[in-house]
Amino acid sequence: MARFVAFLRAINVGGHVVTMEALRGHFGAIGLRDVDTFIASGNVIFDSGAADLAALERKIEKRLLAELGYDVATFLRSDSEVARIARYLPFPEAQMRTAGAVSVGFLGEAPSPADKQLILGLKTDNDSFHVNGREVYWMCQTGQGESKMSNVQFEKAMKRKITFRGMRTVERLAARLATAGMRR
Repeated sequence: MARFVAFLRAINVGGHVVTMEALRGHFGAIGLRDVDTFIASGNVIFDSGAADLAALERKIEKRLLAELGYDVATFLRSDSEVARIARYLPFPEAQMRTAGAVSVGFLGEAPSPADKQLILGLKTDNDSFHVNGREVYWMCQTGQGESKMSNVQFEKAMKRKITFRGMRTVERLAARLATAGMRR
């Protein structure tokens, strides 16, 4: 049995509202154990013995489509992957401290070299990008509200789904997982 986080796209944004209690229930109904949520933006923590994580992602997506009535792209990461992502420094520390926002984008699979170049080519005076494995890091100097870049623009450029979380959210989630792991 391993601990995972499902990063869900389109939860409690754009008029798609679901309670965390209902979300936990949907995960429990498909046999996932010790289900918990972390803030109301679609971060679900659970235990699973599944060997085929791609199949588990599809199973979660199928359940959420049936229950919520819309597609919810699902990106699974193990607790150790979340810890690694939280520790990773995609940009110089001094720049990250002064940036308006630093976010992590979760993809289903690592981008191809061509897609990686496409992502890095989106750089502006305000926005910088970095790719490491299945994650895209986005640093916005002024804050994402003032950026011309958005989740939708990423998806159009890459022709695939992605979901973003603030780096502080990922760090807090990793800390929570580490604390819970020590109590297990």
